[in-house]
Amino acid sequence: MKKKFVSLMLAAAMVAAMAAGCGTDNGGSNAADKGDQAEDANTGEEEGADDSKDGSADGNQAASGEGSVYYLNFKPEQADDWKALAETYTEQTGVPVVVETAASGTYESTLKSEMAKEEAPTLFQVNGPVGLASWKDYCYDLKDSAVYKNLKSDDFALIADSGEVQGVAYVIETYGLIYNKKLLSDYCALDGAKIKDASEINSFAKLKEVADDIQAKKDDLGIVGAFTSAGMDSSSDWRFKTHLANLPIYYEYQADGIDSTDAIKGTYLDNYKNMWDLYITDSTVEPTMLSSSTGEDAAAEFAMGEAVFYQNGTWAYNDIKDNEVADEDLGMMPIYIGAEGEENQGLCTGSENYWCVNKNASQEDIDATLAFLEWVITSDEGRTSFRDDMGFVTPFTTFTDEYQPANPLVAASQEDIDAGHKTIAWCFTTMPSENWKNGVGSALLEYAQGTGEWDAVKTAFVDGWAAEVQAVSE
Repeated sequence: MKKKFVSLMLAAAMVAAMAAGCGTDNGGSNAADKGDQAEDANTGEEEGADDSKDGSADGNQAASGEGSVYYLNFKPEQADDWKALAETYTEQTGVPVVVETAASGTYESTLKSEMAKEEAPTLFQVNGPVGLASWKDYCYDLKDSAVYKNLKSDDFALIADSGEVQGVAYVIETYGLIYNKKLLSDYCALDGAKIKDASEINSFAKLKEVADDIQAKKDDLGIVGAFTSAGMDSSSDWRFKTHLANLPIYYEYQADGIDSTDAIKGTYLDNYKNMWDLYITDSTVEPTMLSSSTGEDAAAEFAMGEAVFYQNGTWAYNDIKDNEVADEDLGMMPIYIGAEGEENQGLCTGSENYWCVNKNASQEDIDATLAFLEWVITSDEGRTSFRDDMGFVTPFTTFTDEYQPANPLVAASQEDIDAGHKTIAWCFTTMPSENWKNGVGSALLEYAQGTGEWDAVKTAFVDGWAAEVQAVSE
């Protein structure tokens, strides 16, 4: 078990170096990508123990009973888990901890609204260097905090040129095409199946061939579609306007030898179109239904065994488990788009979850917030919740072997690394704005519904990128 997680973290650290390719120059500019690189879960275990003690002594971390914490959480799938953890902390310390969770796709607007209030969040999140740009003036310097001192590497921090630690990643995640091993095996057993084993799917061409055939034989398999619904409701559209869009951006960056750009060219947008066409054609629902299809719909379709493939990540396990799909039947393969060399492509690994502490809060609330974060990453209750409830892989030295999650999708990401595949960095952290994503998402939906042309997607992607870069810089 130890060897397994060591290799996961080492591979992640290696990708971090490669993924410098997807950050902006901001000291910790590559933290989002290197956060990708899952980390060496055991590196510095002994040092981590010492750092933890140092963090308590040096970082103003002791819970004094004064002050309070208000955490605006980014991840709806962990909303209840965070509330439960906050209640436990309050019971133990008497320090009030309020956790509010923004609705999916609304975090930035919710954060702006909440920060304008007298009782603003003391703890909030940014999605990486680009997201930090809007909030850097609100960030308390975390250099003396326990959460920073217990990081395995500065690759997982957002560090300003001045040396201030403005954000710390707290979870490393992986996404791709989650698939039902049993259903795919059932397909392989059918007469005329295009593959004999899932391992034969190593390109877009083969994936399309298999998905088309599964769709044609869906009644024989007792399913509704090859892919779950590609819903464009706000609870689901981020999977396509952000996570799927990562692939053409990644390959363009690789081809051009860059790690960010003010003017995306759209070199791989035809590949993006091919994958989107596959999602909306070999699906559980008609394309005209996508505007109202939700993330919950897609999760339920997969969890109940109605579809073979489901684009999502390690965080989706909680939405899938304890239904029709057994843990041993959960696999994850790369999202192929037809790029050269993709037979060696791996899964997409990274982080867009960075804790930031509001420096405009009172010192008592700042101290209370730092103490809460220290407890989360060092206490048995906090680490157990991350392991069992949230299923997180973290970049902290305090999460030793016994605190690694029993998440089959995390195991699948490890298997992908063991196979020697090249991890895909989270280049979407360089997307210029949420407004850009929304423009791409709207164009994708119009195209899917037949009320728009693909050229509109290209325009939103390329022209919209340049326009948003200009708008943000003004």
